[in-house]
Amino acid sequence: MMTKEEEAIRRYSQVVTKPLLEQEFRQLGLAPGMTLIVHSSLSSLGWVSGGPVAVVQALMEVITDEGTLVMPAHSGEYSDPAQWENPPVPETWWDTIRATMPAFNPAYTPSQGMGAIVETFRSFPGVHRSDHPAVSFAAWGRHAKLVTEAHGLDFGLGEQSPLARIYDLDGFVLLIGVEYDSNTSFHLAENRLHDRKVELKGAPVISGGEREWIEYSEIEFETEVFNDIGAQFEEKHSVVVRPVASALCRLFKQRDGVDFAVEWFQNREGVLSRD
Repeated sequence: MMTKEEEAIRRYSQVVTKPLLEQEFRQLGLAPGMTLIVHSSLSSLGWVSGGPVAVVQALMEVITDEGTLVMPAHSGEYSDPAQWENPPVPETWWDTIRATMPAFNPAYTPSQGMGAIVETFRSFPGVHRSDHPAVSFAAWGRHAKLVTEAHGLDFGLGEQSPLARIYDLDGFVLLIGVEYDSNTSFHLAENRLHDRKVELKGAPVISGGEREWIEYSEIEFETEVFNDIGAQFEEKHSVVVRPVASALCRLFKQRDGVDFAVEWFQNREGVLSRD
């Protein structure tokens, strides 16, 4: 039977340090001045000395403050309990939850399901966070305010979202140890189609200095097809695929990914994109 030390050696081939991450991020293709949205899994990197802090600092060091680092800081629990499925809550609770759930606040509302790297990044000095109760984004660097300000409430991953601002800036997507189903930029492509079904969402926000339960419109997403889109995208476009520490990473231009996904949906369904 292995000791705990032997088990750790078996699982992790090396200590992953901030200097190592910086070196391998550069080898992957990250560079100063780059606009970059990152989706990540800390555990995929192996045993990181300093954990998520080391990863965030390494990314900042490589792209510098002349670049712009963006991460999704979504908080899906800030939503209408009538639509909760995992797990659902009794219908008799719904009105109480709507009346008492604290309002979303970009300064302290935690992200949910985004991972330790995101949750660490959103509280770093100089990081701005957009003001959407469910699908906010955090950003640092040269264009952080541009990316996060004026995040529209309706269609929060569409044309008035940080994703569209990254598209305007000709930014890049970095997937650290995650698949294309984590790539939120494909949702921008979905928003550029006419055929998406629209549903009503709800969340508590601060409006005029007071807590208010508001409703807004959102399309239904098809995240389940994103890995298929990604696999076909890699066959036709330049995607850098190589490890950083123990994580398999992918780096590509966001515009290429979004435009390909729009075309993919159009070819599948014969739909027209939004003007």
